[in-house]
Order: sequence, then C-alpha cells, then structure tokens
Amino acid sequence: MSVTLMWEAAAAEGRGPELLAWAREAAAALPGGFLRREFLTAPGDRVLVLTWWDAAYDDAVPELAEPPAGLVRRDVHRWRFTSVAVEPTG
Repeated sequence: MSVTLMWEAAAAEGRGPELLAWAREAAAALPGGFLRREFLTAPGDRVLVLTWWDAAYDDAVPELAEPPAGLVRRDVHRWRFTSVAVEPTG
C-alpha cells in the first residue's frame, strides 16, 4: 500500500520562486524513503509538493514543515491520499 502526502502553500505577494526554493530545500532535508516526489506551481504564487510513500494511510512519514513567517500569505494545506487506480495513457 502507498500513501501520498499533499502539501500546498500560497506565497506572499511576489515570493513564489522563493517559496518553491524553500520547499525544494526542505524536502531534500527530509529523511529518504519516499517513492516519488513532485513539485508543482500554479497562478497566484502557489506551490504544491506531492510525496509518495510505501506506507499505510495512518503511518508516520516525514512531512514538510511550515515555511518561515512572511513567506506565505495563509496557512499551509495538507492532505493524505491513497491510490485507487493507475491508468496507462492512450
């Protein structure tokens, strides 16, 4: 079984690139063991980090911390998901 952690933050005005850099550094500092890690951005200086782990839904797995004060404009959103299907392209 695997669990996917989703971490999403909205940067303070104009600080999207800085938030992305912070998230990448913070993720690199987490203990290893993840199956996959992906970083995404969206309009409004939003940053999304997805990490996949070989773990049960409720297992303790490393998570990104809160960004430094002033780097974000609201609280970070976090969710856990489990995969129900993977479909090939085409």
